[in-house]
Amino acid sequence: MLYHTYEITHASITPARAAARAARNILRNPVNPVSATLSGRSTAAICEMFIKATKRYGKPEFRLSETMIDGRSTPVSEKIVCKKPFCNLLHFQREGTETRDDPKVLVIAPMSGHFATLLRGTVAAMLPEHDVYITDWKDARDVPISEGLFDLDDYIDYVADFIRFLSDGDERIAVMAVCQPSVPALAATALMAEDDDPRRPASLTLLGGPIDTRLSPTKPNDLATSKSLPWFERNVITLVPWPHRGVMRRVYPGFLQLSGFVSINLDRHMGAAMKQFRNLIKGDGDSSAAHRTFYDEYNSVMDLTAEFYLQTVETVFQRHLMPRRKMKHRGRLVNLSKITDVALMTVEGELDDITGCGQTEAAHGLCDGLPSEMKRRYTQPGVGHFGVFNGSRYRRQIQPRIRDFIRAHRARSGA
Repeated sequence: MLYHTYEITHASITPARAAARAARNILRNPVNPVSATLSGRSTAAICEMFIKATKRYGKPEFRLSETMIDGRSTPVSEKIVCKKPFCNLLHFQREGTETRDDPKVLVIAPMSGHFATLLRGTVAAMLPEHDVYITDWKDARDVPISEGLFDLDDYIDYVADFIRFLSDGDERIAVMAVCQPSVPALAATALMAEDDDPRRPASLTLLGGPIDTRLSPTKPNDLATSKSLPWFERNVITLVPWPHRGVMRRVYPGFLQLSGFVSINLDRHMGAAMKQFRNLIKGDGDSSAAHRTFYDEYNSVMDLTAEFYLQTVETVFQRHLMPRRKMKHRGRLVNLSKITDVALMTVEGELDDITGCGQTEAAHGLCDGLPSEMKRRYTQPGVGHFGVFNGSRYRRQIQPRIRDFIRAHRARSGA
């Protein structure tokens, strides 16, 4: 009933939102003398804030139509190269670069509420010197229940399948996992290494990932351990209602995830909302546009399958199975010691309040079969969680290090 209540509530305020939109447009019309008054601008700002707070945000677009290569603007097009029920593998195809010897990189986007477009800046920074692919996870509410379930084991399978798909028999690819997929990416790599799979990755870069959440626990970590797994199943899992394609699928809905994201840093989000309100009154278009761009992305969330969410909570945050060397994939032990020739880099943010310092770096100790010269650790001063994979410091200081690491550990299949 929770999802149905949300949908009914959203539908019921549609007339109010339409009225607010009409009022805003009237109050901002330059021929209306009220538009120049403080009361007119304030009322228009209130209408704008109401519209933004109550609208439904769809899946954003990457909007990466070009990149700069060797000082020249190069067109970029998106192409789905592999389709699966719960994910599309997306390629950012750069026009006229067929003869370039750029490393092929698979960026594994998190399935933790936001769409893969959250990594727009991550991809944009990689495009000039890499052949980039990304996992574009689907909203679970749009996947028909006839497609079956999707859990953490399936996620690991998808990662391994995509790695194999991109390995063309020549060069082993580089893999970047951002936040949540650090665990399944590391698990998939270990399984492929143990099988001596010739298409295993050449390098694996983990950015802000929860490998060992016992270290420097954060508010999200504490929340995951403060309640039992049955509590999460009773209180945050619900059924997708009609008319969505995934009707009757059990999910952790996006609107609940968004409320959780906001509550973690409520003061920060309230402050941003008040600042936006003042900017709207002042007519500060640039600041208002920057706020709108960020929150249009931030408020775009998707549903997760119940089985994936619950298995992740249990495996990663409650039982800490990977750092305790007890994690299994379909009954098979995930042995990180079997990783002996896949270079490993970890990137953390000094001020990360989602994945605490040391949680990602813990991967190095677990991969004890990997020579030290194939390991690299980096902690970026002065950035939080999103700064690990986005923003000016990522572009200037983190991405160049990842670029050099990937190129230093390129490997041919079978090498």
